[in-house]
Amino acid sequence: MRYTRVSVEGRALWGRVGESRIELLSGSPITDTPETIGVIPRSTAVWLPPVVPPVFYAVGFNYPRHIAHAGAATPERPEVGYRANNALTGHGSPIVKPAEVEGRFEAEPELVAVIGRTLRHATQEEARESVFGWTIGNDVSARTWQHQDRTFWRSKNSDTFKPMGPWIETDVDALAQTTTLRVNGEERAEFPTGDMVFDPFDHIVEITRHITLHPGDVLWMGAEATCQLEPGDTVEVEISGIGVLSNPVEHEGNRA
Repeated sequence: MRYTRVSVEGRALWGRVGESRIELLSGSPITDTPETIGVIPRSTAVWLPPVVPPVFYAVGFNYPRHIAHAGAATPERPEVGYRANNALTGHGSPIVKPAEVEGRFEAEPELVAVIGRTLRHATQEEARESVFGWTIGNDVSARTWQHQDRTFWRSKNSDTFKPMGPWIETDVDALAQTTTLRVNGEERAEFPTGDMVFDPFDHIVEITRHITLHPGDVLWMGAEATCQLEPGDTVEVEISGIGVLSNPVEHEGNRA
């Protein structure tokens, strides 16, 4: 099953995604069993991030080739950081490159786990059972800011820097899929989605040793590759079995 959130006459609604239409729902399928309250054509959908998480967790270096390319040390245990919800944007919405950004402005294609239950001190089995479904993220980064600042506060958390969507897929073996990154239709990277140092369930077990996870929390799982983005580009992240997340790139100065 595929679930998403869409904007209908300025109102954010949950929806169940079909081949040609989206059934609008009375509430969140993560925490409830909502009723169908309407239908819209899928072709007219204004896509929102498929969930607004209570907490936005993000994994750093988690793919061997990315670690080797960066000259970083392989992590010895699962660890996470945090991102800001204001950075989230939906499928089809623009990534806005701030006027002040110079140098590398990059995309990173990521698998995202969406948590479906409250969890503390989880076992591996409980961690697996806790995932409601999977979506796609694009971890956009302004590298000059990343090196200038003491934290990632603007380099990874500026508005529109975290496209996510287009939906949550509940019926897929996410770690058996392939992740592909394209810019303007040209393939820039392809890698096995599950080729991680620590998988999502390892991270869930470690997080819940110290922190309670809640329904709707998201866990972005890192990327094997990055690529440069420029205003005028369209960037696509595809994870087989889940879908395609596509966003145009705009320069802040070009927006009204």
